Amino acid sequence: MMRIGLFLLTNLAILVVGGIVLNLLGFSGILDETGTQLNIQGLLMLAAVFGMGGSLISLLISKPMAKFAAKVQVIEQPSTDAERWLLDTVRELAHRAGVGMPDVGVFPSSQSNAFATGWNKNKALVAVSRGLLERFSADEARAVLAHEVGHVANGDMITLSLIQGVVNTFVIFISRLIGFFVDKVIFKNERGLGPGYFITSIVMDIVLGILAMAIVAWFSRFREFRADDAGARLADRRSMINALRRLKAETELPDEMPESLSTFGINKGKRGGFKAMFATHPPLDERIQALERSTHA
Repeated sequence: MMRIGLFLLTNLAILVVGGIVLNLLGFSGILDETGTQLNIQGLLMLAAVFGMGGSLISLLISKPMAKFAAKVQVIEQPSTDAERWLLDTVRELAHRAGVGMPDVGVFPSSQSNAFATGWNKNKALVAVSRGLLERFSADEARAVLAHEVGHVANGDMITLSLIQGVVNTFVIFISRLIGFFVDKVIFKNERGLGPGYFITSIVMDIVLGILAMAIVAWFSRFREFRADDAGARLADRRSMINALRRLKAETELPDEMPESLSTFGINKGKRGGFKAMFATHPPLDERIQALERSTHA
């Protein structure tokens, strides 16, 4: 479940770089025929193309980028009993969830962690750490895998990319509105687009892009509860609760994941204050309590 971090960071980079390229090229298609006023319709179309485009690119490259960042070794032919069990378990869970068999891989981390990613629910990737395979019981590991398959079946990456695309559109649109205002009102530029527009729009792309990440992170936290529930249904509720408790017990271990992925792993959720706005996973205590409430309901 570390997929969201890399997705968000890649999307922000594409958003900012795209804005810089447009500005360096001196793109002025957002102006009307007089060259003095904004063409709101043209600006909105530009924002939608680049906003949705950045999100879709992030989605399409999420699987290879995650493989590279986490050093995932995809299992083509199982060489150990653990790898054979892993393939068989994911195949069974995918069949129960009604999705195609995903690629299955293992990444070299002693910390217990797992993630799923991919643009297509029938061509996804599910990966687990060596540490999880070594220390979790079969039931606990199966519950974690069920959680990840639940993400795939729920189409979470596709849904998040659409939400990110809409948010991106507003970021680009509002950034350029502010840039135009600064250029005309503060810098008194009477025709065309001046330095005030270009500098301000780039700065606002970054600032609003970070705020957009907080919005998508909030939605991601909501989807984690759904994935926990899916894991409880595909495996069993008690095993899902036990797996989350085991993950909580291991949160003090050194984090060996790449920075772009580690803060979004399945065993995260201890952030507080300002950082909590950008946490893509709820605290583990809240997730455990949600499953226990549904058990007694």
